[in-house]
Amino acid sequence: MSMKTLRDVFVETLRERGVESLGTLSKRFRKSKDRIRDMALAVFYDLGAIAELPEPTNVAWDLGGRVTEGSKYAYVPSCMVPRFRIILDSDGLRARLPKWPYFIVDLMHWDKHTQTEKGKLCLQIVQAYSLVKSRFTGKELAVTWANAEFRDMIYMPLDRITAYPGPTSEFLREKGIDEVVLLDPWAEETLSESDLNLGAFIIGGIVDTSGSKRKTTPRIGEVLEEAGITVRRRKITLRGDVMGVPDRINRIIGILLRMMEGVPMDEAVYEFQEPRHAKWRLRRELPKRAFYVNVNGERRKAVSLSLLKEYEGWLKIRKKDFLKVAREMGLVVIDPEGDTGNILK
Repeated sequence: MSMKTLRDVFVETLRERGVESLGTLSKRFRKSKDRIRDMALAVFYDLGAIAELPEPTNVAWDLGGRVTEGSKYAYVPSCMVPRFRIILDSDGLRARLPKWPYFIVDLMHWDKHTQTEKGKLCLQIVQAYSLVKSRFTGKELAVTWANAEFRDMIYMPLDRITAYPGPTSEFLREKGIDEVVLLDPWAEETLSESDLNLGAFIIGGIVDTSGSKRKTTPRIGEVLEEAGITVRRRKITLRGDVMGVPDRINRIIGILLRMMEGVPMDEAVYEFQEPRHAKWRLRRELPKRAFYVNVNGERRKAVSLSLLKEYEGWLKIRKKDFLKVAREMGLVVIDPEGDTGNILK
């Protein structure tokens, strides 16, 4: 499946109205990496509108984002809107938007976190907002159990996401959603394409899953089921194993978004993986490929450095990480391409 983005809907709507390029009468987009998408967001938030001008702009961009000749159509800020004939405003754009899913961060276990962990959680939510905003509007990121402390700690405008003070079950009922996917690393079933059409995906809202927070994500599902919500417990895996899958909320949401664009799960996981995640998985993989060698009369377990090239295809692993993990595991590393089959220290 591939889900339409805000940019897709914006471009489609403009083309239907005879618009093939856009200029701007605002300085807002000077540093934009994707001006068309950012214009769509500005129109969505009613900061301006697309209007027809009496004379073409000096610079314009086609709807693919490439620089082109001036255009008689442009983004104009809200203070200038009354001067021109409006082609597309916020109401017109919102009327065309599909029903996108919610990505819910459930803060039911907020008080189990230390202050440092709460700060990490807020940072991950801000980063998740950037990812959701890059494809949709940002409002699809919902934070439930959003208490006063969270609202004080989060350093972003809360009106750009959906902050809900009550439980997730109440939020879902208000939105008319009765079945959700709970992303849970302890689930038995792996997330599949058939799960991606639901109206909400719940990400645990847990960081540093140790001590009293261990295995608290399943409890979120139990609470929802007690409230009458159907919960599909699903895990994200890398080649069938959760080891090596990123654990940060923003990266999990990033993987979900890429899968919604039709990217296979393993590729999406690789895209958002960090070297530390790769090292976790490497510790599980290397013993499977170990063999015995004789080192100065001592029988030792070893692995070949040639494995690095193989692992690089699906793990963000570097040579120094490979050597470090092997050393920590007491494995000898053999370089088969060395002058004499060198043993690497």
